Amino acid sequence: MALLNILHYPDKRLHKVAKPVEKVDERIRRLVADMAETMYAAPGVGLAATQVDVHERVIVIDVSETHEQLLTFINPEIVWASETKKLNEEGCLSVPGIYDNVERAEQVKVRALNAKGETFEIDCEGLLAVCIQHEMDHLLGHVFVEYLSPLKQTRIKTRMKKLAHAM
Repeated sequence: MALLNILHYPDKRLHKVAKPVEKVDERIRRLVADMAETMYAAPGVGLAATQVDVHERVIVIDVSETHEQLLTFINPEIVWASETKKLNEEGCLSVPGIYDNVERAEQVKVRALNAKGETFEIDCEGLLAVCIQHEMDHLLGHVFVEYLSPLKQTRIKTRMKKLAHAM
């Protein structure tokens, strides 16, 4: 396994739309393992392949406190979302140190493939629902700060560029 480099906003590669995974094979399983290791080391609760400059529809999530409940979503799709929305504070490994409120569906049902290539469905609520929607946005080339006001987006972009130059 290997730690992968996480792209930071406003990197243009974060806006690429991910392509579906055609075959769940050893390469994809290695990507999942590397993404999980990277997410845990960051530390974070979710990571989309787009964030590590791999533009395929792969997400890893673990919202457990013990970091022992890794979920893998390959080619995920939301098949149902509640009409009830909720405002939640979000952060992102691609936008370190920035947190703000984003409104998302309170519950979702997701269909995806696991690391064995088997189809599964899962009902999500709470942090898991927020996380899956957040990570699926990455697969579509969106970063959570794009839900914020233009003024906040500009401030965040400026701050992130200054951080990048300081490194």
